[in-house]
Amino acid sequence: MKKYSAEIHAYLSAEQQGFTAENEQAWNQNNYLALVNRYGKPKELASKIRQNPKWRLHPFYKYMGDVTGKKITHLMGSNGVKAVALAIIGANVKVVDFSQENATFANELAKEADVSIEYIISDVLSLSSEHVSEKQDLVLMELGVLHYLIDLQPLFEKIKMILKPGGRFILHEFHPISTKLITSNGKKHKVAGNYFAPAIENNEVAFSKHMPDEEKESLSKVVQRKWTIGELITAVGQSGLIIKVLEEEPNHKIHDIGLPKTYTLVAERV
Repeated sequence: MKKYSAEIHAYLSAEQQGFTAENEQAWNQNNYLALVNRYGKPKELASKIRQNPKWRLHPFYKYMGDVTGKKITHLMGSNGVKAVALAIIGANVKVVDFSQENATFANELAKEADVSIEYIISDVLSLSSEHVSEKQDLVLMELGVLHYLIDLQPLFEKIKMILKPGGRFILHEFHPISTKLITSNGKKHKVAGNYFAPAIENNEVAFSKHMPDEEKESLSKVVQRKWTIGELITAVGQSGLIIKVLEEEPNHKIHDIGLPKTYTLVAERV
């Protein structure tokens, strides 16, 4: 496997370009409307975020420390809610995401919250040093992002490029036990998947649940590859980032209390 590593990563990179194009199309089809349906108009949401910005950063805020004046990049940062919360408490924030509709909502949200964020409309793997000319104190990724990548190595190369020495990477993500293996319905739990399957799947775009039923059928699907904890830890370790924390967080639904729902990984650049 190691002998052919370069060839494998080159092949996956070519495949990723096609999948990214499909996913980008899916995330630019009335997503703004879905965000309004979910959160309300940017002015309404901005008011709520200002009331308690740190709540929007739970449970990973405790690993950030004092963010005042820190340079933070939120990769695949979607609607800007976390970015605006961070800006309110004093951080200098960039968001990288390929959705123009996400960018429109995020920029309106920042304006209504009376803060400034920089929104870079780009696929994360196409990000260059020109986009992020200053090394960052912290890189954040959270909830439903890793599965858009079919190879994790290029991602962590980008993260190392962005971070300054001593900079911190924080990943808050859905636990693969809940996304790959177990389904639940009330008190009933079923092992319905294969935890180790490396399958590439076509799934509904995440915001579809916030769209009217008559519009859901016309939405393009996204391409996803779901990762195990072991695959993630191996990829981070091979990148040279130093893992400091892996916290697995429980599901708070009463019938799912013993199952992991999310996890937070913290790593640092030497």
